[in-house]
Amino acid sequence: MTLTTLLSLLGIASVAGWTPGPNNALVATSGAQFGFWRTLPHVAGIGIGFPFMVFCISLGLGAAFQQSMLIRESLRIIGIIVLLWFAWKVATSGKPNSQSGKGRPFTFVESAAFQWINPKGWIMAISISSQFADPSKPVISSAIIAGVFFFVGFTSASGWTLFGKGMQRWLTTDRRANTFNWTMAALLLLSVLMIASSRLNG
Repeated sequence: MTLTTLLSLLGIASVAGWTPGPNNALVATSGAQFGFWRTLPHVAGIGIGFPFMVFCISLGLGAAFQQSMLIRESLRIIGIIVLLWFAWKVATSGKPNSQSGKGRPFTFVESAAFQWINPKGWIMAISISSQFADPSKPVISSAIIAGVFFFVGFTSASGWTLFGKGMQRWLTTDRRANTFNWTMAALLLLSVLMIASSRLNG
């Protein structure tokens, strides 16, 4: 992979990683609710789980996914249901620390597993791997793509978590907390609309 190609990959991955989406909305809400350190396993699940998924897709899993309509549609439906549930939980989460210990942040395993049922992640992973994976050097090129997303995933998820953490000082009233929570929920709903209108075929 040339330097120009690598920089192009980094640019595309950065835009995809930093723009609002399910992962970023969830870690921002978690940062506001539980703080940065308690959200770190969630961040790590994104930073490691998604690059691993990209690596697998770049090696050929994406082709099998595209060829099976049953898998695509099942994933799309499951993803929509899960994201709608998350959106409701986010919208009704209340002020930071208002749940008296009832709520908890994602664990590493939960966060990593979510990457595999996030249809937006599949679309992004298949699109990018199809452009940058080198069939003549599948393992090396897949590892490079995964490495870029490892860097972008950790930095973007950490950035959005810190944004949520920074909002804690502002989220001191029910009105402000509800505004923030419903805004994050709206980002999730926007993702649901995008997924609902997509056939996940790359």
